[in-house]
Amino acid sequence: MPDIMNSLYNIRLLDSLARKETPVHRMHPLVKVLVTLIFLIFVVSFDRYEVIRLMPFFLYPVIIFMLSDIPAIPFLKRIMLAMPFVIGIGILNPLFDKHILLINGVAISRGWVSFFSILIKSVLTIAAGILLIATTGMDKLAAALRMLKIPKILVLQLLLTYRYISILMEEVARTIRAYLLRAPMQKGIHRSAWGSLAGQLLIRTYDRGQRVYHAMCLRGFSGEYNTGDNARLNIKDYVYLLCWALFFVVAKIYNIPLIIESILAGVIR
Repeated sequence: MPDIMNSLYNIRLLDSLARKETPVHRMHPLVKVLVTLIFLIFVVSFDRYEVIRLMPFFLYPVIIFMLSDIPAIPFLKRIMLAMPFVIGIGILNPLFDKHILLINGVAISRGWVSFFSILIKSVLTIAAGILLIATTGMDKLAAALRMLKIPKILVLQLLLTYRYISILMEEVARTIRAYLLRAPMQKGIHRSAWGSLAGQLLIRTYDRGQRVYHAMCLRGFSGEYNTGDNARLNIKDYVYLLCWALFFVVAKIYNIPLIIESILAGVIR
């Protein structure tokens, strides 16, 4: 039961974080979506053996994290949650790609270089996605996607699936609580009750989903999800978009770590 309640709390934490009032939260949702998309495109566009050139892109999630006042521990936990899958995908690279590369005079297997490249790209993309949701919220994110002319059926499916997860978790918590109250001396759920509980859970969540849908229809829902927020972009939004896009382009064209190393070497001499 505590695990389910913690999961439900973690799902709703991003929604509560999205209601903060910080400079990043006050940016237009469309601008934040565009910046995130540009960031993701540039990050994944690097070759699998380019690791050092990815380092400047950490500046984006670090700055957004600091300006948005997001707690560090929940943020890092969500990133680490995906790391086992990422490691499982890239850990075989060193076994299949054993060619040697020389990096600053150090010999290293290309497989390890590609593995670290996958790891860094995954951290950057996951962090950008979490920051987008935590500073925008699903409602405003859906509105921004509709402004980008994403089909409304896809946006609505994304939004309702996100909402349905919390409904499912609530029904799971209620079902398990009711079962444990009827079997106080039993640890966990006996396997003989797994089938019936799963069936009841499906029926209850479907029934609650229907009630939610009817409530939406009574409030005027006709297939288009309206948030009521039709704010226009202002100068700050355009400057925010332009500055980040310019930085991503510069970081893609120029090897910033190498330039900094050359400058420092010249100063030391």
